[in-house]
Amino acid sequence: MKLKALVLSVLSLLSVAGTGSAQAQAKEQFFPLLVYRTGPYAPNGTPWANGKQDYLKMVNARDGGVNGVKLAYEECETGYATDKGVECYERLKGKTNTLFDPQATGITFALTDKVQTDKIPLITLGYGLAASQDGGVFKWNFPLMGSYWTAADILIQHIGKLNGGLDKLKGKKIALVYHDSPFGKEPMPLLDERSRTHGFELVKIPVTAPGVEQKSAWLQVRQQRPDYVLLWGWGVMNSTALKEAQATGYPRDKMFGVWWAGAEPDVKDVGEGAKGYHALALNTSGQQPKVIQDILKFVHEKGQGTGPKDEVGSVLYTRGVIIQALGVEAVRRAQERFGKGKVMNSEQVRWGLENLALDAKALDKLGLTGVIRPISTSCQDHMGSTWARVHTWDGSKWNFSSDWYQADEQILKPLIKAAADKYAADKKLTRRTPADCQS
Repeated sequence: MKLKALVLSVLSLLSVAGTGSAQAQAKEQFFPLLVYRTGPYAPNGTPWANGKQDYLKMVNARDGGVNGVKLAYEECETGYATDKGVECYERLKGKTNTLFDPQATGITFALTDKVQTDKIPLITLGYGLAASQDGGVFKWNFPLMGSYWTAADILIQHIGKLNGGLDKLKGKKIALVYHDSPFGKEPMPLLDERSRTHGFELVKIPVTAPGVEQKSAWLQVRQQRPDYVLLWGWGVMNSTALKEAQATGYPRDKMFGVWWAGAEPDVKDVGEGAKGYHALALNTSGQQPKVIQDILKFVHEKGQGTGPKDEVGSVLYTRGVIIQALGVEAVRRAQERFGKGKVMNSEQVRWGLENLALDAKALDKLGLTGVIRPISTSCQDHMGSTWARVHTWDGSKWNFSSDWYQADEQILKPLIKAAADKYAADKKLTRRTPADCQS
C-alpha cells in the first residue's frame, strides 16, 4: 500500500510538472528554424539563418514579443539535404504553433503534400514552387515576394530593355547555367514560354550539385557562345561559376544571376574577377535601415548577436530578417482577428499570412522602408509582390543598376493557373470555395 501511494504521488507530481511545462510553452509563439550552417551551402545559409534568429531576439528585447507573447525558436540543421529537412520537419512540427521556412526548394517540394494534412503553413520567400502563388489550390504555401518564374521573367524583361525592346531578342541565344535540382529547374517553364514568344534560343546547361566542378558546363558555354548567361546557382556554385567564366573568357557583364546568386559570399572571393556581374535583388543591403539599427542596438550591442556584427545588414542576412519579419507580422495580423496577447495556432497564422497588408506606412513602422516594397496577400494571391531590381558588382560592392521591375502577369497568370490545376488534378484536390477563403 505504501508503494502504491508513493507511485500515485510521483505520477501526480509528473502530471503537474507536465501541465506546467505545457502552460509555459503555450505562452510562447514557437518558430522552428531549419538551417544549413554546415556543408557547401553554409557560406550562404549561415547569414540567412543569423538574420532570422537575430530578428526574433530583437522583437523579444525591444517589444517584449508580439502584444506580450514572447517568441521562441529552435534550429535544426538540414545541410540543404531534402531527407534531413523532412526529418527536421517531422521532429519539430509537434512543437510549433506557427509556420515553417524550409530554406530549400527540394525540401519545399517534399513538404507541400505533408502540410496540407498537418495544417502548417510554409513560407518560401523568393523560392519554392512557383505555382503555389495560386492560393486557391495551395492553401498552405506562401511564396512571398517572388518565385523563380517571377525572377526569370524580370531577367528577360531586363535583357530585353538592354537590347532596345523584347522584340530585339529574336535570334539571340540565352544559356541557363543551372543547379541540377528542383531549384535550378524551376524557372524553365517560364523561360520556355518567353523563348517561344520572343524567338530567342534557350540553351540549358546543368551543373551537378554542389557545383564545385563546372569545367564541362563552361566548355559548353564556350562552344555555344550565348549572348547572355543566366546563372541559377546557390552556395559554392556561384563563385565557382564566376571563376570559370573568367578562365573561359566569358564576359561577366553578360551574366545575370537569380537573387540567390547575388550576395557577398558569391563574389567576395572572386573580387575584381566578378566585376560587371549582375544579379537580381529582392532587398537592399547595408546597416542604414532602422530595422538593422534596432538589431544592432537591442541584440549585438548586448553581446547576443547570432553571428559577427559586420555581417549584419549583408544581402542574405537582410533577407533572413525580412522572412522572419513577415512571419512575425502574420502572427500580429492573426491576433487582430483571433485575440491580441494570445498565442496563435498554425491555422490562425495561415490566415494572417493570407491577409498581410503591409503598405508604406506599415513598412516604415517596422523599419523596413526602402528595404522591400509594400506587400499585400489574399486568398488567391499567396505571393503579394512580384517586384525586383538588378544590382551589379563593381569589384568591391553591389550597386543597383536598374529601377524596379514587376513580373508580367499576362505571362505568369496562365502558367500559374495551368500548373495549379494540374497539381490539383494529380492530387485530387478541389479549389477552395469563397467560404473557405473567409475562414
